[in-house]
Amino acid sequence: MKVEKAKDTEGAEKGILYIVATPIGNLEDVTLRALRILKEVDVVFCEDTRVTRRLFERHGITTHLKSLNARTESLKTGEVLEHLEKGDNVAYVSDAGTPTVSDPGSQLVGRVREAGFAIEVIPGASAVTAALSITGVPASEFVFLGFLPHKKGRQTKLKEISEIKRTVVLYESTHRILKLLNELEEYIGERHICIARELTKIHEEVLCGTAGELHTILTETPEKQKGEFVVVIEPL
Repeated sequence: MKVEKAKDTEGAEKGILYIVATPIGNLEDVTLRALRILKEVDVVFCEDTRVTRRLFERHGITTHLKSLNARTESLKTGEVLEHLEKGDNVAYVSDAGTPTVSDPGSQLVGRVREAGFAIEVIPGASAVTAALSITGVPASEFVFLGFLPHKKGRQTKLKEISEIKRTVVLYESTHRILKLLNELEEYIGERHICIARELTKIHEEVLCGTAGELHTILTETPEKQKGEFVVVIEPL
């Protein structure tokens, strides 16, 4: 079934913006609906064309790709609006997971909504929920803080984490995971932590313990420092 066009009050066709979740690692982790939408829209804007092209090649998608990332979002949103005004259906994907969740897209969605165009979500993979599902940490309530600030405001956030009574979820990169664990040891002491790395990939792994214990494990086995990390902190 071909993606239908929306129409305004005068019957003129208007485009629809689809926010599409994509795999966080394994390229098979994409919904049938997402594949259909990506094949049928007129154009796909993506965070990095090189990354999205690998997904397209894996699933035989040939739709034209254009880039729209955090650096260019304010400029490229105008281009998306031009497509929608012409009646083109547009999809937006980030490199992995769900757009706007520690990824670009929020400004795009806000301006498209303000302009009166329809927006539909195509849900799918998210590193947050994937990690929570396999760490065994209570997940009925949690606070997601994404990536902590690199410098300004970082200590304030760490102090805030030490006082939060719910499960806390963070993202961290391979370059800063040891620094984060050192900081967490200082701010939350013996509170239990799980770190999930390389989710859905070949080297997927979950390690649990105190921040100090995990720092020791990663220091003694440097290969475990590689990849993107989801850090899950047990509630007080």
